[in-house]
Amino acid sequence: MEKTGKKARAAVRLLLVGAAVCLLAAGTARGEVRTVLTKAANICMECIGIG
Repeated sequence: MEKTGKKARAAVRLLLVGAAVCLLAAGTARGEVRTVLTKAANICMECIGIG
Protein backbone atom coordinates (compact mmCIF):
# COMPACT_ATOMS: atom_id res chain seq x y z
CA MET A 1 0.00 0.00 0.00
CA GLU A 2 2.90 2.32 0.75
CA LYS A 3 4.31 2.02 -2.78
CA THR A 4 0.96 2.91 -4.35
CA GLY A 5 0.83 6.16 -2.36
CA LYS A 6 4.37 7.09 -3.35
CA LYS A 7 3.64 6.39 -7.01
CA ALA A 8 0.48 8.49 -6.88
CA ARG A 9 2.35 11.39 -5.29
CA ALA A 10 5.11 11.14 -7.86
CA ALA A 11 2.53 11.16 -10.65
CA VAL A 12 0.81 14.23 -9.23
CA ARG A 13 4.14 16.03 -8.88
CA LEU A 14 5.07 15.19 -12.44
CA LEU A 15 1.69 16.39 -13.68
CA LEU A 16 2.01 19.69 -11.79
CA VAL A 17 5.54 20.28 -13.06
CA GLY A 18 4.38 19.56 -16.61
CA ALA A 19 1.47 21.98 -16.24
CA ALA A 20 3.80 24.66 -14.86
CA VAL A 21 6.21 24.25 -17.77
CA CYS A 22 3.34 24.48 -20.27
CA LEU A 23 1.99 27.64 -18.65
CA LEU A 24 5.44 29.24 -18.54
CA ALA A 25 5.92 28.46 -22.23
CA ALA A 26 2.50 29.88 -23.09
CA GLY A 27 3.19 33.10 -21.18
CA THR A 28 6.58 33.47 -22.81
CA ALA A 29 5.10 32.93 -26.26
CA ARG A 30 2.51 35.65 -25.61
CA GLY A 31 5.19 38.17 -24.62
CA GLU A 32 4.17 38.34 -20.98
CA VAL A 33 7.79 38.40 -19.81
CA ARG A 34 8.19 42.04 -20.80
CA THR A 35 4.91 42.96 -19.13
CA VAL A 36 5.85 41.29 -15.86
CA LEU A 37 9.31 42.86 -15.79
CA THR A 38 7.88 46.30 -16.55
CA LYS A 39 5.34 46.03 -13.75
CA ALA A 40 7.98 44.73 -11.34
CA ALA A 41 10.28 47.65 -12.13
CA ASN A 42 7.45 50.15 -11.63
CA ILE A 43 6.52 48.65 -8.29
CA CYS A 44 10.14 48.72 -7.14
CA MET A 45 10.51 52.34 -8.19
CA GLU A 46 7.35 53.27 -6.28
CA CYS A 47 8.46 51.43 -3.14
CA ILE A 48 11.88 53.06 -3.17
CA GLY A 49 10.33 56.42 -3.89
CA ILE A 50 12.19 57.19 -7.11
CA GLY A 51 9.19 57.09 -9.43
